[in-house]
Formats: sequence, structure tokens, C-alpha cells
Amino acid sequence: MTSAPTIRLLKDIDEPGLATLEVYERLGGYAAMRKAITEMDPDEVLQQISESDVRGRGGAGFAMGKKAGFIPKGDMDKYLVCNADESEPGAFKDRVLIQRNPHLLIEGCIIAARAIGANKSFIYIRGEYELQSDILEAAVAEAYEAGYLGRDILDLEFDLDLVVHRGAGAYICGEETGLLDSLEGKRGNPRLKPPFPANAGLYQGPTLINNVETLCNVPLVIGMGVEEYRKVGSEKSTGTKVVSVSGNVQRPGNYEVPLGTTIREIVCGLAGGPPEGREIKCFFPGGSSAPVLTGDESLDLAYDFETMAQAGSMLGSGSIIVVDDSQPLVPLALRLAEFYRHESCGKCVPCREGTNWTVKMLERVESGEATPMDLELLQQVQTNIEGNCLCVLGDSMAMPIGSMLEKFRDEFERHAEEARVRNEGALVEQGAPELAASPRIGPA
Repeated sequence: MTSAPTIRLLKDIDEPGLATLEVYERLGGYAAMRKAITEMDPDEVLQQISESDVRGRGGAGFAMGKKAGFIPKGDMDKYLVCNADESEPGAFKDRVLIQRNPHLLIEGCIIAARAIGANKSFIYIRGEYELQSDILEAAVAEAYEAGYLGRDILDLEFDLDLVVHRGAGAYICGEETGLLDSLEGKRGNPRLKPPFPANAGLYQGPTLINNVETLCNVPLVIGMGVEEYRKVGSEKSTGTKVVSVSGNVQRPGNYEVPLGTTIREIVCGLAGGPPEGREIKCFFPGGSSAPVLTGDESLDLAYDFETMAQAGSMLGSGSIIVVDDSQPLVPLALRLAEFYRHESCGKCVPCREGTNWTVKMLERVESGEATPMDLELLQQVQTNIEGNCLCVLGDSMAMPIGSMLEKFRDEFERHAEEARVRNEGALVEQGAPELAASPRIGPA
């Protein structure tokens, strides 16, 4: 759109020693925090975040300013919680931001806490991220020593404590209320909403929960100003997005692009496209929980929140998983369903039973035991799960599985029929032809 920089979060990512306070400050770090604390009152900070239209980079894409605006005013204890759980299959962007540039996240937490009047902050980090946790804790200690955290920050009446809390490895703790229960020392179970965390979150106090990448954008907004920040991206999806590209591509990795860049530029340009001689069968635009889109219909779409929703999928965590034409979809769908069945907390019936039945029916398709009714029932189960669970974990399985069935029904039928024929042949060879007869799926 203009000459505004399009590499922002990853601009200095390869700078030696960036994880240290000395190098981060030398490159301009904490200047935005100083501006937010010494030159702006909390309402002005919140207004700038709102006007920037920064949307949540963790999955839902909800406007950060609007979310922060739900936090009530007053002198009660308020909490800022950073969701650094990053357990979505296909996502590995937050890990890089924490490992390489932890002070950017800390600065974002300080500014966001200033905007809502929070005096306590937590970074809930995935338990498996041991290296990243160590680096982040060292950076927090440096920030305390410099006077950027603790009492009377920058000699003003602004207090903020920040704690790095290591999770216990459960996918469900990436769901914001499950995260809050885990942070309180309970089993990570989603809560019934309402009340929402903005009113009754951590320890029943007003709580703002944001993803790592979302908070890392906050110093950019304050530092460069709303007008400059909005020069990159699309009208309703402003700024850049760090996209994790994996699967059947030649150059998997993290790429920062302006929101609105075409998927073809990301997958076939930056990531090198599928292996030579292969075509893209489908891809997950936003991690494993996003409905799949086919290569021929979607590569030239803009990669932003609105366009992905209009296409019947979602941008989600910004993790593109590419599947080429060498990959059978039934084993992929089965592995996906097994993951979500394992990670379900079991608290609500549609998710607990729906994930289990989905695995069982896909196992029948994979083994050749499926009848013509199984695929119909499989599709119906996904429909019954969607929108009927306590949290989005059930939907996270039902949406991609349902989209695969819808777009590749013939492949599921063919896979089941070929498996059945193989079984019949094996039974005949074993001398039991009377056991080989079973209903067919698809045309005879």
C-alpha cells in the first residue's frame, strides 16, 4: 500500500543477543513503553490500540481494543494474562518470538496492562517450551532489575508484577478459561460462559487474555502510531501476520507478511510450493482446527480474517499446513480425530462422545469395515458437534473433518472400497470366502 515496513515483528530476529535487555534497548526497545507510561494516560493507550484494529493472532481474530474495552474501570485487582500455550498443531510462531525477542513480549504486556489498569500479569507458557521459558524468565528478571516491572515503574505511580507460569502440557489449556483454571492450580477445564473473563476471570477478577503475537504488536502500535501501523494490511485486517507454513512444502518455516497477501505468494513463493511434480490437494489455513480449502479454489485468495471466513474456513492461529496429492486423506483425518479425542477434557457430551465416535468410524473406513451408512453418520456426527460444545475443542475437530468429507467424499468412498477389497482378498487366500462379503461403499 505504501512504503511502510512490512517486516516488523521479525525485523531484528537474527540480531545476536536480541534476547538480552542491552541489545533490545540499543535497537529501540522499551521506548514505546516509556511513551505509554510517561506521555499518555491509560485511556489514550487503550484508544490507540482500539484505533489500530489489532485483531487477536491466537485464533479467534477478535479485536484487541474491543476486548480490552470490556474490562471495567475501578480500583479492584485486574489481571493481564498472556496465552503462550501454543499447542495448535501447525503453529510454531510464538515459540520463535519468545525465544528470540522476549523483551518485545514483556514490553507489550506492560503497555497492555497500563491500558486496562492491571497490576498483575502472567505469561502462561506451554510446559514443553523449557528453553523458551528459561529465556523468558531471564528477560523478566532483567526487566525487574531495570525498573520496568515492580513498584513505581519509571518513578511513576504504576505498579506491575509479571510471573512466567509453566503449563502442564494439555491442549485444552490453550482455551482461555481452561488456561485460567490451570493458572489457579486446578485441572484445566473450560468454564461456562457467561461470565466472561473480562468480568470474572483469574481469581474471579477482571482479566484480559491475549496471545503472544497479539501483545507483541502493541509496542509497534504505540511506537509508530496508529496511522503508520494501519498502512500495512487490509482495511479490516491491519498489520502483519507471522505465518507458520508446514506440511508438503519445500521451505517450511515462519514468514511475516502483510495481512491480505495471497496464499499463493506465501505457500508457493516464500515456502517454495509442494515438492517437484506434486500438486496441492488441500491446506489448513489456520492450523489443524481450520476447515480445509482445496488448492485449485483458494490459492489466489487474500490471507486475511475476512477472506478466510468468506471462503468457509478461518485464519485462526496463522498456521498453514499444506497437503499435496501424494497424501491420502483418511489416515490424516483419523490422526487428527485421535489427537482431539485424546485432548478432550471430557466435560461435555458432544465433544467427549463425538470425538470418540469419529475415531471409531474413521477406523472402520481405514480398515475396510465401513458400510454405506458410515460416511453419512460420520458427517452427521460432525454437524451435531459443531456449536454444541462448552468450548471450541469439539468444533476444532468437527470443522476440518467435516470439510474433508464435504470436499473429498469420493476419496473417502474409494479408500473404504479399496480397503474392503483388500480384506476380501486376504480372507479368500486364508480359505474363508464366506466371511468376505460385506456391503459396498460407492458404485459397485
